[in-house]
Amino acid sequence: MQGNKENIIVKKSFEFSLKIIGYCEQIEALRKYVIARQLLKSGTSIGANIREAQNAESKADFIHKLKIAAKEADETEYWLLLCQKSENYPNCEQLQADCKILILILSKIISSSKKSIPKYRN
Repeated sequence: MQGNKENIIVKKSFEFSLKIIGYCEQIEALRKYVIARQLLKSGTSIGANIREAQNAESKADFIHKLKIAAKEADETEYWLLLCQKSENYPNCEQLQADCKILILILSKIISSSKKSIPKYRN
């Protein structure tokens, strides 16, 4: 993070990762190991890629890293939907809502960033 200004997407993605870890621990206790591992990987990868983007070498690299984070967020949304629709899984509605917020913020940052690079303009 640069300067003293709080970076909302870094903060929200870190908090989301912590919630994902807790949820995955819950479903592992229910012996849902395969889904827990997949969800843990994609859900924590969002924040890792956003964090990596903060040290991007260029605006294009920044956009690329955020696009990877967005793909991980989409995958996480998929795993959470599976958990929601499957029997015997704990409630994950708040995680789904948090994931949607991350997707919206990432989408906005990516589209705004693209506008400042000639190669991305339409």
